[in-house]
Amino acid sequence: MKRIEVKLALPVVAPLLDVIKEMSDGLRTTLAVPFAMKELDPDFQAAWVDELIGHQTADVQRLLGLFDGDFFSEGVIAFDEDNAEVIVRACAAVRLQLRERYLKSLPDETLEGGEVELTNLPEALRRAFMCYLFLATLQELIIQHLQESMLGA
Repeated sequence: MKRIEVKLALPVVAPLLDVIKEMSDGLRTTLAVPFAMKELDPDFQAAWVDELIGHQTADVQRLLGLFDGDFFSEGVIAFDEDNAEVIVRACAAVRLQLRERYLKSLPDETLEGGEVELTNLPEALRRAFMCYLFLATLQELIIQHLQESMLGA
């Protein structure tokens, strides 16, 4: 996969970073997707969940790391083979957390289609929805480039 640089509008993205940071706090202690296997020993399951939460936290921190000082001065984030899969996982975790915490009232078709009259939404819901769409777009961009590089395009 070649390096992908994406120029983003700072005034649009900065408020969304606050939403991602807020979601990252919850993802430090809770898995984005609940995990329960009743047939596992409780101690083993707890250790496994702790390890999964550790990886999830690291993934989300790597996502947030894209928005460093360089981003705030140049407005550019970059993906390459070293961070692409991690960023896709982090975006998925944050999107699942957004869905669970803020966006339950919106049908899946609305979430995935992005067809919402934003002015009709309360501020917190509007920011969560915009963040959800932003992260989906990042995922799509990365996945598209991963597929192209796997196919040799």
